[in-house]
Amino acid sequence: MRVVAAPDKFRGTATAAEVASAVARAAGRAGWTCDEVPMADGGEGTLDVLGGSNRTTVVTGPLGDPVRAPWRLSRGTAVIETARASGLQLVGGPEGNDPIAASTYGTGELIAAALDLGARRILVGMGGSATTDGGLGALRALYPVQRLKAAELLAACDVRTTFVEAAEVFAPQKGASPAQVELLRRRLERLAQVYLDDHGVDPRGLAGSGAAGGLAGGLAAVGAQLLPGFDLVAEEVGLDDLIEGADLVVTGEGFVDAQSFEGKVVGGVAALAGSLGVPVLVVAGELYDGVEDRLPSVSLVERFGEERARGDVLGCVEAVVADHLAGSR
Repeated sequence: MRVVAAPDKFRGTATAAEVASAVARAAGRAGWTCDEVPMADGGEGTLDVLGGSNRTTVVTGPLGDPVRAPWRLSRGTAVIETARASGLQLVGGPEGNDPIAASTYGTGELIAAALDLGARRILVGMGGSATTDGGLGALRALYPVQRLKAAELLAACDVRTTFVEAAEVFAPQKGASPAQVELLRRRLERLAQVYLDDHGVDPRGLAGSGAAGGLAGGLAAVGAQLLPGFDLVAEEVGLDDLIEGADLVVTGEGFVDAQSFEGKVVGGVAALAGSLGVPVLVVAGELYDGVEDRLPSVSLVERFGEERARGDVLGCVEAVVADHLAGSR
């Protein structure tokens, strides 16, 4: 019997790789084999899932301070996480952010570094940014943008939000007041027109163009392909081949709700497994929106209580999977 462990991270408590290893330990004790495939959707953790960093470049952080940003370059393919150069975590969360000033310039510097080192294919994970600058900072760092023609630029989008919608949907999470949200919305409207005038691309109607506060739309204006982050990562790691013929797939993340089925890891894994006729188990810190009615699911908080679920998340994951496998015999 074979299980595929394909979880996302449990934010703040365990990486996707750690959760996959916990599933594998449970499988081993039950006499099952396990393929560990930590997953991401273009958000934080994408770099680690796609091989981890082997480069570090000092770039301009979201509020202008220098930051050491890890990234990856292997066989002509670069992997960059917006969160590592322009991330909300770099400024201490929304309380430490200036949502109007926050810039993606550092992400542009990372893309430029990849180009300078000969990358022919550049994957940029969009999640976790502090910014709502529509990618203007990144494009300034990449000037002249014609040099992007030397590489295939892929934006891994973890949301489907469009360009101008990014202000209302994401800016409050980055510390913006209602008045600042309106200012940012108007700024994105003007910037979309600039991109249309200068590059012939209107990002306003592109699904995912609002990712990273519109960075995805800015990159699309200069030739990037906007791709669902889960699909891109799944293809890179060969997830469909691993799931095919398996007896069970275990996925999960810290919080699973209705949005988890809108381009996120849990929904993507479940859909792929369903298309291949493989049963799924979702293990989450907490479940919302009736997820347990859609798929076999376990909430660690409900099963073990909040203190243990947060303090020993890997032990709890291992116990849940062991119980499930025991009942599958």
